[in-house]
Amino acid sequence: MVTEPSAIAEQKAQAAEAKPLRVDAQRNRDRLVEVAASVFAERGIDASLEEIARQAGVGIGTLYRHFPTREHLVEVVYRREVEALCAAAGELAEKHPSDVALEQWMQRFVDYIATKRGLATSLRILLNTNSTLFSDTSGRVSQALRQLVEAAVADGTIRGDVDASDVLHALSGIYSAPDTPEWRDRSRRLVKLLMDGLRFGAVKAR
Repeated sequence: MVTEPSAIAEQKAQAAEAKPLRVDAQRNRDRLVEVAASVFAERGIDASLEEIARQAGVGIGTLYRHFPTREHLVEVVYRREVEALCAAAGELAEKHPSDVALEQWMQRFVDYIATKRGLATSLRILLNTNSTLFSDTSGRVSQALRQLVEAAVADGTIRGDVDASDVLHALSGIYSAPDTPEWRDRSRRLVKLLMDGLRFGAVKAR
């Protein structure tokens, strides 16, 4: 398949997004994004767009109508992952004690990192083309984590000398770990170890 010039593809993408979608078309688009996030996380750069379309139950032509280039699909998937991770902070805080909310959010962070690793090559292309992707999402994840950490510090379920930026630094180390078959399980164990350290010496507020 001949790849369209990026400027033309981007114009098509913007035109497609500007038009309201029929219910079935929106459902197809949402399903493609959902499946793509899973496939990219599992297979990374080797992920096939044809396979994504097949798993979503649509033809490859439908995928290209919604996402003219791989990078456009990657951008939408990445924005969705950031939004879901940030929204999870508030949802978990409402349902669980603050330390439990923090731990569950960090476990979700592992899934976010898995998807991001799978998107790495295309994300670098987007960075080089001056996409607004990173300026739009910068700081949102760290702010979500900060809210959870500060809540847990405030009620004494984690130790009081914890800084959210240190926790994020520790979590970000997961990204650079070798991509082995047991990577995700090992990362989840590391989150549990990190939480053990955060809880050690905590004094619950009365």
